[in-house]
Parts: sequence; structure tokens; C-alpha cells
Amino acid sequence: MNQEVLINVTPRETRVALVENGILQEVMIERISSRGLVSNIYKGRVCRVLPGMQAAFVDIGLERAAFLHISDIVNAHLHHGEIAIDDKTESIHHFLHEGQPVLVQVIKEPLGTKGARLTTQIAIPSRYVVFLPSSPNMIGISTRIESTEERKRLKEIAWQHMGITEQAVIETSKQGETEVMQAIATVYNDQAEQLNHYGFIIRTAAEGITTEMLCADMNFMCRLWKDIQDKESQAPPCSLIYEDLSLALRTVRDLMGTVVDKIKVDSPIIFNELIDFTNKFIPDFVPHIEYYTGERPIFDLYCIDDEITKALERKVQLKSGGYLVIDQTEAMTTIDVNTGGYVGSRNLEETIFKTNLEAAQAIARQLRLRNLGGIIILDFIDMLDPEHKRQVLRTLEKCLERDRAKSHIGEVSSLGLVQMTRKRTRESLEHVLCENCPTCGGRGSVKSVQTICYEIFREISREALLFDAKQFLVLAAQEVVDIMLDEESNHVAELEESLGRSIRFQVEISYTQEQYDIVPGPFNT
Repeated sequence: MNQEVLINVTPRETRVALVENGILQEVMIERISSRGLVSNIYKGRVCRVLPGMQAAFVDIGLERAAFLHISDIVNAHLHHGEIAIDDKTESIHHFLHEGQPVLVQVIKEPLGTKGARLTTQIAIPSRYVVFLPSSPNMIGISTRIESTEERKRLKEIAWQHMGITEQAVIETSKQGETEVMQAIATVYNDQAEQLNHYGFIIRTAAEGITTEMLCADMNFMCRLWKDIQDKESQAPPCSLIYEDLSLALRTVRDLMGTVVDKIKVDSPIIFNELIDFTNKFIPDFVPHIEYYTGERPIFDLYCIDDEITKALERKVQLKSGGYLVIDQTEAMTTIDVNTGGYVGSRNLEETIFKTNLEAAQAIARQLRLRNLGGIIILDFIDMLDPEHKRQVLRTLEKCLERDRAKSHIGEVSSLGLVQMTRKRTRESLEHVLCENCPTCGGRGSVKSVQTICYEIFREISREALLFDAKQFLVLAAQEVVDIMLDEESNHVAELEESLGRSIRFQVEISYTQEQYDIVPGPFNT
């Protein structure tokens, strides 16, 4: 399979497109205005200690000082050495003092008048692991990896990567998760200098990956931490030491170890950043990066912008003539499959089966392209043959194997529905690019013109009882006024006669279809 990544860079936005065999499969968008502070690492300076709150305010160079509670400095690496707070009744004065430099990470964005929330328990995520520089020799496995054999395999890979001998692995396998450190220390006869000063949590995405891919990710994180330490030693207090990677750099980081033929970027500045980054951390990946100098915009190569526009539409056409209807709500996403204009050439069951097979492939692509996550309900066309049901589900599973977001697919229910989940990795494409319609308020529909006309009639009758007016002026959208003066003109005349009041209409070009106002008069003619 040919995989190509296109990176389009503008001053305020970066867009990344993953193309497989010439077909867009994933889109990632990052805007400067929406980048947050969470995960950023700062060299802060304690500006105030509050023993009554067991907390401190730390200046990290932002408008407001950030907040650090004593519970967030357990096992933290401070400038005066390693500390471990076992007795929570001890005063924070024992660990922090004003003017002290401290390495901290943001865990909560500033909100309103409150500053950011900090921790000294650094955790840096990558594609397959979370690096824990203050947790010596800790190896954790995501609870979502349920297979005992897979958990054991991943843990052994991590131990061996960290230089723990087979004997240590055997000894620690006899212990509980909380006794791993003691078992390793015993094997090494308490020779602390031989132990690593960091740990890892292996993420759900690592399930099933090769030894080489996991080790490459762990090596990358070790080199990254060394780079952070070098920057910390040279930086003044209140400095940003590490910012979560930009979208372009995260793309390179997350795609290392996968089969990518080319990464093309249309910005010389970002191209140089990518080359520097890969030379430093992933040198084998450098030949895959190319600076795009073509005359056409880079996203025109595979009609990416057109595909993005289609991915925001509710209806997805299938080549056979069938179509999908995708409805994304806060609670879940539903996808309905319809035969549309496809009539097949043999019988109804065969037509349904072929439509569902094509739909399964299209659904897998749309999930990745739109980045739909959470609970997803698939309403395939009802199939009678159990083998057809099995093949449709197998096709869906096979197509989702290339998806980096983990998913789980259930069986066909008694109602003919397939329930599945897909891990949320970031905001959906619709949430990134769109906002609620100001006309319908997110409902996805507006009242018909006829409905609005009848509402106006009722409102005029109501106001006639409240106001001693001789006439009424109706301000409304063009389409509403047109109907009032044409199809509903007889009803308008009847209402004028019954109320004994005249009714005039005036077009307001700024009004939406549902907006109108009724003004009692008299009015100057």
C-alpha cells in the first residue's frame, strides 16, 4: 500500500492529510488560536507558599501565577533533589520555599480568574507509551489491554529495553504490581546505580505492535527527556522548557515505524524543523521528508479540499448508487445504509449484501476521515443470510485494521443494528471546522415558511386583544412575505375583516426564515 502525507502550512493553521493509494483517509487540523497549555513543561519559580492551603503559587511566565498543591509534588524531582512526601500532614514549607526554581507541568488550563494547575509529576505521552521521568523502573500497562499474554509480552519488551535481566523479569513476575521495584532491587543487590531513573506506561495503542516499534518509541522518549534536561539546566526561571509538539512534528513522531513513502510539506520553515527534529530523534526517517515546490497548492494533488467539504455533508454517496446518512450528536453517531438507486442484477438479498459490503468499506473510511469517536450505531440493510452478516462485519473489521484509533465492534443485534465504539483521539472534523447554525441553533432543520405564516396569524390575533391598534406591520424574511402576499393572501384578507384592522408587510433582508416582528400602529402612509 502506498501511503503519503501532505502537510499544508499557513501562518495561522496547519493541515495534515494522510493519503492511501491516492485516496484521502485522515485529516488533522491545528490552529494557533486553539493550542492550549496542558502538557507544557515550565521551569517555574515559587512566588508564594500558602501553608494553610498546603499549596504554592508558581510563576511560569504567564499573566497569572499557577497553582501547585502538595498532593501534586509527591515523588517529584525538585532542584534540591529527590523528595517523597509520605506524611501528608507535613507542611509544604518542608518542600518548597519562595524563590525556589521547580520543574512543573500544566495539568489544567487557566480558567476565568484562576491560574493554571500544575504538577511536578511529569508525564510525557508519545504514540505508544507515556514517559514517567520521576518513576524509576515503573512499567504500567493500559487496563484496556485485556489479554494476559499480550500484557506479559509488552512488559517483557519494556523490561529488556530498560536493561532488566531475564532473572529480574522472572522474579518480578512472581510479585504483585506494587512489589515490582522491591523485586528488582533484590535481584540487583540494591545496586541503585544500575537501576533506571524513569518508567513507562504502555498505552492501548501499543497492543499488537512489534518489538522494534515499541523500542523505537521508548528510545525516542529517552532522547526527548535528555533534551528537556539540557534545556532546563540552561534556562532562567519562568521559562517554557517543553511544549507539546506541533501538529507537523507530532505527525512525524506518530508515523515512525509505519510504512510511509513520503511526507511532503509546502513550508520551507516547517520542512527545516522536520529535518532537524528527525535528525535528532529519528534519523532513519529523514529520507521520507520532502519539500514540496510544485505550482499547484499541495492539497490540490488529491483534491483534498473537495474531500474535506464532502466529509462535512450528512449524505455520502456509494459507487453502486446506494448511500450513507451520517448523523453526529453529542450522545452518539448513527450511520444509516440505504440502497438508493442500486437495484442489482440477480435478487434482492444479493443486492442488499453487495450494498452492505460497499457500505462497510465506506463507513471505515468515514470514521477515520471525520474522526468520529464514542458510541457509533450502524444500521445496515437487513440481511437474512447469517453468512452475509458475518462477511459484512469481517469486511468492516478488516478495513478498520489500518485505523490508528482503537475500535470495538459488536455483533448484529436482533433489530439488525451493529453497535461499535471508536476511541476519541481528538475533536471530530465537524467540531473543528464548524459551529452551530445560527438559524436552526444546531437542530439541523428550520420551521417551514407555511408554519411561520400561521404563527404570524396567531400572534396578530393575540396582539389585537392586547393593543388598541388600528393596523399591524409585519416585518419578516422575503420568502415569508412572498407567501403572505400570494398563497396566503385570502387568509390575510379574512383576518383583516375579522379583526377590523389592516395588516401590512415589510421585507427585512437581515431576518432569517424563522424571524419576524409584529408592530402595532398607526403608521404614516
